[in-house]
Amino acid sequence: MLNGLWLGFFVVAAVSAFARWLIGGDAGVFSAMVESLFTMARLSVDVMILLFGTLTLWLGFLRIAEKAGLVDILARWLTPLFRRLMPEVPAGHPALGLITLNFTANGLGLDNAATPIGIKAMRALQELNPKPDTASNAQILFLVLNASSLTLLPVSIFMYRLQQGAADPTLVFLPILIATSASTLAGFLSVAAVQRLKLWDPVVLAWIAGIGLALGALMATLAGLSAAALAALSSLLGSLVLFGLILLFLLYGAMRRVPVYESFVEGAREGFEVAKNLLPYLVAMLCAVGVLRASGALDALLSGIRALVETAGWDSRFVDALPTALVKPFSGSAARAMLIELMKTSGVDSFPALVAATVQGSTETTFYVLAVYFGAVGIQRARHAVGCALLADAAGVLASIGVCYWFFG
Repeated sequence: MLNGLWLGFFVVAAVSAFARWLIGGDAGVFSAMVESLFTMARLSVDVMILLFGTLTLWLGFLRIAEKAGLVDILARWLTPLFRRLMPEVPAGHPALGLITLNFTANGLGLDNAATPIGIKAMRALQELNPKPDTASNAQILFLVLNASSLTLLPVSIFMYRLQQGAADPTLVFLPILIATSASTLAGFLSVAAVQRLKLWDPVVLAWIAGIGLALGALMATLAGLSAAALAALSSLLGSLVLFGLILLFLLYGAMRRVPVYESFVEGAREGFEVAKNLLPYLVAMLCAVGVLRASGALDALLSGIRALVETAGWDSRFVDALPTALVKPFSGSAARAMLIELMKTSGVDSFPALVAATVQGSTETTFYVLAVYFGAVGIQRARHAVGCALLADAAGVLASIGVCYWFFG
């Protein structure tokens, strides 16, 4: 799957570039594509520098948590649910605890912590994988849920809006919460359908109902807070949880007589080894994405969508937000740049900017996640992971558009 996808990016880029040259007379497109290759290669190294630091830091703390038994406690707690969703994972396996920590970090918008924990979880699942070059069902379910981007506190979106002068930076909080829930639900149901998971099991139903009630209660509670209070709570809760996890790992480890410093160094060394093996996968995926963008293929797609929407007689305001949606699966930094540019040109509280902010907060950089998580364990055959993850992204985008018309239309 990844082989065909990667090749497809270059083929589509080539077709688009030749069309721009032969029909539009734009011969500069080829130099732009070549320049993009080198730019993306440099960006891959920049990303790797960040990953070296975060992986080294968090895998160090995770080794303390593992030796103290915290990960095993989480794994035992989740065993009843994951026995149904991931039947090939033994009861109490450490991967289950790591998956829980990853989802917690993602939900609170703690990306720097979520990625190293997620890679550690993927490596733990790889130990159970009978075909090391092919993604297992458990790995696919984990990756799709991870890539569906269930974010309860989208602090970064609030910051972007504040920087651009929004009177109420948290205006998009509830739309993002609704859209990201739709994205996660779509990703989960698509994987469940392909893998034929038994969702009618009483344990699974109880968990789904419990999570749904908890999200509803959270939405109702936070909706009653003022913008200033919500922004302050988002920032404070994220920082408290992050530092609280570190403190819990250290103090519980010390209480269990774990040599915390030596354990941290041992885990950090593992993080360094994991990070250096990721560079080829990142270069391959980011360069393909860069060529696709430079060829004009995404711009052509956007123009076609606008023409179809206007032909159908529908409101086309949301189309200006689609560049963010189209590039988000490929590049988080590009989507962020497009969001900020749209805020500046159209106004931070314009309808397209609100849609783009909601999309940015409820979708994920799917191909980056694929490259990093599967690259960390050497998986080359993604099976249905790409299709299910992109379906989750599509659900997040459609939900973002619909909920913004509901709230702001």
